[in-house]
Amino acid sequence: MAYNITLIPGDGIGPEVMEAAKMVIDASGVKINWEVAEAGAKVIDEYGTPLPDYVIDSIKKNRVALKGPVTTPVGKGFRSVNVGLRQSLDLYANVRPVKTYSGVPCRYENVDLIIVRENTEGLYAGIEHNVGDVAAESIKVITKKASDRIAEFAFNIAEKQGRKKVTAVHKANIMKLSDGLFLNCSRKVAEKHKDIQFNDMIVDAMSMRLVQNPQNYDVLVMPNLYGDILSDMASGLVGGLGVVPGANIGEDIAVFEAVHGSAPDIAGKNIANPTAAILSGVMMLKYLEEYEVAKKIDDAVAKVLKKGEIVTTDLGGTAKTMEFAQEVINNL
Repeated sequence: MAYNITLIPGDGIGPEVMEAAKMVIDASGVKINWEVAEAGAKVIDEYGTPLPDYVIDSIKKNRVALKGPVTTPVGKGFRSVNVGLRQSLDLYANVRPVKTYSGVPCRYENVDLIIVRENTEGLYAGIEHNVGDVAAESIKVITKKASDRIAEFAFNIAEKQGRKKVTAVHKANIMKLSDGLFLNCSRKVAEKHKDIQFNDMIVDAMSMRLVQNPQNYDVLVMPNLYGDILSDMASGLVGGLGVVPGANIGEDIAVFEAVHGSAPDIAGKNIANPTAAILSGVMMLKYLEEYEVAKKIDDAVAKVLKKGEIVTTDLGGTAKTMEFAQEVINNL
């Protein structure tokens, strides 16, 4: 069986790490017809937008995409392509597994948690406006529908993966209505999943606890902004953004992408770490129920990282992007 999958190379280091991921996946034996769809800053002059309709159409047709990082201007310019994809395709669940790999320099051992982030609303809904020339307002939207389904998703992923605990992260002590709604929905969903432990924690306390004892946590579920911040912070606990994959999942469409950004300062130098992009491909293969192939690639990545002989500069080595990818292939 051959799968038709949309491949979005992205900006900056995107084309390099995505080529590395594609090379590893193709070498694993799974048959994929890649449909390349360009998005980001490079297509604005031609299409007038960083997210042309044909990209959305390709993903809707193929139902699965592997995406590279896309640059988002800070404080000006076009709106985030990531947010646009998530909202237009209703990719409501952002899933970011965070775990330690032997050989990757970090301060912790035995970290293995999953951050499940609501992906479509909260402060990232993009509802904001100026108040004259003296202020700006952003409107945070939390709905019962979105809160129920992200909590249900978190418990389902915990049950499917044999995990024991779900922690809801919030700021309901201050935002009593919006975060209060999210927390109440999580509590009600937890009542339907008696086999999974449930607790909740205020987001600032959660930040401290993750830094102190990340091994104590299993599945964390939270609104949009908190998930973005805590997943980056958690990445730092296990060696950095270069080793953390991610997925954006809807009812029947999924887009897989590394947590890291486009890193334009090192683009084109063939030194970017493709681990997160490759592991995002592993998540994609699991989604396609190609579990054997996914495990084969994951094990090969783990072997290369543990040896530490052919790794990129962020992991203390001197290997180029494609050298790392080739070493993973050698260990398949």
